[in-house]
Order: sequence, then structure tokens, then C-alpha cells
Amino acid sequence: MEIKLLNDDFSVCKIRDLSGVNLTDSFYFIGKTDEELSLVCRTEHVPEETTDREDGWKAFRIEGVLDFSLIGILADISAALAKHSIGIFVVSTYNTDYVLTKKEDFLRAAEALAEKGYLVK
Repeated sequence: MEIKLLNDDFSVCKIRDLSGVNLTDSFYFIGKTDEELSLVCRTEHVPEETTDREDGWKAFRIEGVLDFSLIGILADISAALAKHSIGIFVVSTYNTDYVLTKKEDFLRAAEALAEKGYLVK
């Protein structure tokens, strides 16, 4: 399985509303529940009005479209990174998954996944 390293810096935020979100950017993820409105976006596009914000994330994408019948992909990746004491934040879309690690762990994460047999590019 191929994993693509993304070059951008990312932030994870809580926001009150969508008014400041750059909806034309090439990457953002919005999650809304009855308790919160969350945003993952490139750090350079974080809205001015956030209630909480954590910068310093890097991301990689599991390449290709993942069929819903596939089981254990994230569990395998998570276990490989946990073995190296690397925490993750995951964003899932219809097609695939994005795994974020803190910037200081990003290269170690790439090495750990390559060691596990993933093709990391």
C-alpha cells in the first residue's frame, strides 16, 4: 500500500461558525457534532476566530480509493506508529484516510511505516 507524504503544515481547530473558513482551499476537513464544530486545515488558512487551536501537524494520505470492505488498515498504521510512541490524528473521507502526526514525529512516522512495508513517497 502506498502512502504519500504531504508537504503542508496543518492545524486542528475548534470554531464557532464557518464564516472565516477558506472554503476554496485545496484541503480542509470540517466535522460537526451536537457538541462542537472542528476544522482541520493548512496552518496558513486557519480562521482568525478559533476557540481552540493546535498547530504543528504534518499529514500523509493513504493513496488510492479504499473500499469500505477493507478492514484493519488504520489499525495496522496506528499500531506501527504506537510501537514508536507516535500519536496520531486521523481524518477520513469517502475515498481514503489522512493520518496526521506532530511535526517533530513526522519523519520517524514515515520511517516506521516504511519499515512496516508501506511504500512511503
